[in-house]
Amino acid sequence: MQQDYQAQNNTISVDQVAGYLRAHPHFFEEQASLLTEIFLPSPHGSGAISLAERQQLAQRDKIRVQEVMLAQLIEFGEQNDVTSHKVHSFSIKLLENQNLGNLEPLIAESMQQIFAVTQSQVRIWLNPSDAAVLHDAVFTPVDEAFSHWVTALDAPYCGVKPELANSLLADNLQSFAFIPLYKSSDKKQAFGVLMLGSEDQQRFKADMGLMYLKRIGDLVSASFSRYL
Repeated sequence: MQQDYQAQNNTISVDQVAGYLRAHPHFFEEQASLLTEIFLPSPHGSGAISLAERQQLAQRDKIRVQEVMLAQLIEFGEQNDVTSHKVHSFSIKLLENQNLGNLEPLIAESMQQIFAVTQSQVRIWLNPSDAAVLHDAVFTPVDEAFSHWVTALDAPYCGVKPELANSLLADNLQSFAFIPLYKSSDKKQAFGVLMLGSEDQQRFKADMGLMYLKRIGDLVSASFSRYL
């Protein structure tokens, strides 16, 4: 029984071994021969391998994961470059326009040709500086509940069409974006909305990035602000 007691006291726990190795990071440098004597199950199911081989496999797996992440970052960067170029082209078209009556058709054409958006509409509920243009389509009245909903948005809305917008945009479209329009001097009170609709169900998703939609909204807002 005395021998059993001593053997029990001499047993080193896994935590103690791990703690010792952490406290002595140069242990395997001083005991390099152990690396070839310790064998572990291969993570790829091909029998037992040495600790050194296991470390090499772990490093290769880590490098492969990093390569995949790098490829994804490069792909995202290339996509952002393409989108930035599209937004730049759209900006130039807006700057070249000098007529309120041409503005919404220009936006609709740009959304289709540059961004491949199926349908777009602009609605404004702030009065124009020139009452003669009230007949323009962008000043077509919208339901008050809808304008309140847009004004309450903190960011562009993406996803399915909300019930408040049932009379706006075609019913056959599958995904939608509603972008509030603001004057640069008042970012809390929306004066209108840019509405986008796509036949692609995945085009405007609820969890998508909003940076470029916000920038497009800023451009459209600035283009209309001078007429209000």
